[in-house]
Amino acid sequence: MLVSFNWLKDYVQLSDITAVELAERLTRSGVAVDIVHQLNKGVSNVVVGHVVSREQHPDADKLSVCQVDVGEEELVQIVCGAKNVAQDQKVAVAKVGAVLPGNFKIKKAKLRGQASNGMICSLQELGVETKFVPKEVSEGIFVFPNDAEVGKDALDYLNLHDEVLELDLTPNRADCLNMIGVAYEVGAILSREVMIPIPKLPKCSDHVSNYIQIKVEAPEDNPLYRAMVIKDVKVATSPLWLQNRLIAAGIRPISNVVDITNYVLLEYGQPLHAFDYDRFGSKEVVVRRAIEGEEIVTLDDTTRKLSKDHLVITNGMEPVAVAGVMGGAKSEVQHDTTTILLEAAYFKGTTVRKASKDLGLRSDSSVRFEKGIDPNRVALAAERAAQLICELAGGTILEGCVEVNELDAKPLQVVITVDKINKSLGTELTDDVVALIFKRLQFLYSQKDDLFTVYVPTRRPDITIEADLIEEVARLYGYDHIPTTLPVGLTTAGALTPYQVRRRKVRRYLESAGLNQAITYSLTSSKKANSFTEDVGNVTPIRLAMPMSEDRSTLRTSLIPHVLDIIQYNHNRKLDDIAIYEVGSIFLTEEKEVTEQPREKEMVAGALTGTWHSHLWQGEKKKVDFFVAKGVLEGLFDSLGVTESIRYETAKKAGLHPGRTAVITLAGNEIGFVGQIHPSLQKELDINETFVFQVDLESLFSFVEKEVFYEEIPKYPSISRDIALVVDEKLQSQAVKDVIVENGGKLLKSVQLFDLYQGDKMEAGLKSLAFSLTYFDPSKTLTDEEVTKVHNQVLEGLQGKIGATLRA
Repeated sequence: MLVSFNWLKDYVQLSDITAVELAERLTRSGVAVDIVHQLNKGVSNVVVGHVVSREQHPDADKLSVCQVDVGEEELVQIVCGAKNVAQDQKVAVAKVGAVLPGNFKIKKAKLRGQASNGMICSLQELGVETKFVPKEVSEGIFVFPNDAEVGKDALDYLNLHDEVLELDLTPNRADCLNMIGVAYEVGAILSREVMIPIPKLPKCSDHVSNYIQIKVEAPEDNPLYRAMVIKDVKVATSPLWLQNRLIAAGIRPISNVVDITNYVLLEYGQPLHAFDYDRFGSKEVVVRRAIEGEEIVTLDDTTRKLSKDHLVITNGMEPVAVAGVMGGAKSEVQHDTTTILLEAAYFKGTTVRKASKDLGLRSDSSVRFEKGIDPNRVALAAERAAQLICELAGGTILEGCVEVNELDAKPLQVVITVDKINKSLGTELTDDVVALIFKRLQFLYSQKDDLFTVYVPTRRPDITIEADLIEEVARLYGYDHIPTTLPVGLTTAGALTPYQVRRRKVRRYLESAGLNQAITYSLTSSKKANSFTEDVGNVTPIRLAMPMSEDRSTLRTSLIPHVLDIIQYNHNRKLDDIAIYEVGSIFLTEEKEVTEQPREKEMVAGALTGTWHSHLWQGEKKKVDFFVAKGVLEGLFDSLGVTESIRYETAKKAGLHPGRTAVITLAGNEIGFVGQIHPSLQKELDINETFVFQVDLESLFSFVEKEVFYEEIPKYPSISRDIALVVDEKLQSQAVKDVIVENGGKLLKSVQLFDLYQGDKMEAGLKSLAFSLTYFDPSKTLTDEEVTKVHNQVLEGLQGKIGATLRA
């Protein structure tokens, strides 16, 4: 809902508050204001000018040379390219030095040799959106009425100094879908009187019943239908004030009669429809359900097929309007219309919503009927529109009206006590304070001690129970004034579970290691759902019953395809150095026909590609390789305290490089993998060498961490010995390391692999592994004899268990 601040002043005194301040007060009371639009988009120095003369440009067929009076001593010459510029017009003139939207400054210029000292403006050039500009001036300059005063600020005439509040209404606040409803809200917030226009209709000897009769065959859908007839109407352009208000509210002016129905719609929230009486086709209005397959040409010149679920207005023979949605083209008001049949009705919201949805038509009228209108404003709105048609279109209103009325429009009674309000809000409000709030809301009530019986006005259908009244009291009292209290009985503070603590630790570590977090969809394609699933067992991809697209049709069974999508997306945009991770769930089931909920399993996955380290000054660059990805994981496992139970074993997995892939085991159980993307997949995705990993977080977190012990800083030196071992080339370094640790005893503190050699100086089928062994005793300085004894035990164990020999 767009609310013109200047228009709102017609109903509530607002001279001492700005639009921004009012927006803040509305938002704090529960009616959110998204933004306050300034209709003056930086425009200045634009005045009303009088075109004294207009001549054809001597050197340009499409240009005119105009002498314009702008209220100064001398006329100014302006070259104008508009087709509709003419002598004796009152126009908007941007003088030299003026500023137009977009900070466009007007300067002296020459156009085809003729001096131009200013610019004659269209509405679009003054910042009005094209879709709101009247069609007759949409391709030319705007012409003011003859009574516009030359030299005055043109923006005052166009209401462009106005500010518009854009309300973001919740579905229950349909009462604020009109200016009067907003005025009631503002009046309640500011404790001010609301001035509602009271229609006054002139007397007429001719009665409307001589011209029209009403028959409602579907009273459950249309309990109230009211018709008035206005004769001697002259359809023309609306006065400028009316056009300005419609434009500010986001509606394009059309003609005086149509504009008045739209104006009253915005003012009262009551949709109206004006039929051309002479084109209506009969003297009877029949409201009924449509016949299956029946057709109507609506105002947008589209033929629409109706069903029996749709309510239509007919002339007794054929539909002339879809009730509450849109009128028909056959009976629309045109420039030669002289007699108006004015409809005001109450249609059932669900019926209107059904028709609107089925026909693909959503209008300002249908929105209001769907959300609910005030049944007690139907007659007032019709009389207000009739009065305006009489004043602005010269019409004669026939006496009375014809109506069918089976609507119960009595106010709802809601009973509440002050004690209940205080207990719900934690306040200590008195009876007088609560009574004052109901008065500000203009809710009638009766009071007996602290018991209030509130008669809720029909304009507020959202209030039906005690809780609704409590909310109204809270809003008007002020949420900021409600005291802050802690819940009673709270004994423990909130905290993260052990699982959540570990998950947070994983995220923090990976981000500290230089990886960025990614979040992807849980849905994928059936092809990707079958990729990288070897480590999670026999799984059946789960397909959605009604997928929105094939790319999002199946629940994912691995995170790797999604992180690779991110790598591909960035690579296609020339971003090659990428390191990302994702913590997310996969969905697993072993059923061929899925009948139960799948098992949800949380995993962490990552992908690294491009340059890992770069030192431009020294010309160093380190590309991502297998050991970078493995190193990231080793740091992660170390932060979780499970390093000693982790093992890496060479493996072959679909989609990964056969010589650069390892599965990860924890205490003998496989929990994930790390490796390079297979060259064929890399080529298919058109990406650079990429290394990925995926680890089962649930299995990782369920492992009992080793208890942490702290040791004092060593007082005695350690001794290091390096050994180069010749072993079978198929033997993994981890197996060698395990034997060293097993035989090293308490004195062996660390074992580090620092070299691998395979070359022409090594026999076929063998390789050399070099380890650095550190020995240390915290209670004394070790002697060479003590270290040699332990070291020889290590060498004997290596030779006996894995056949390793010292390299000569």
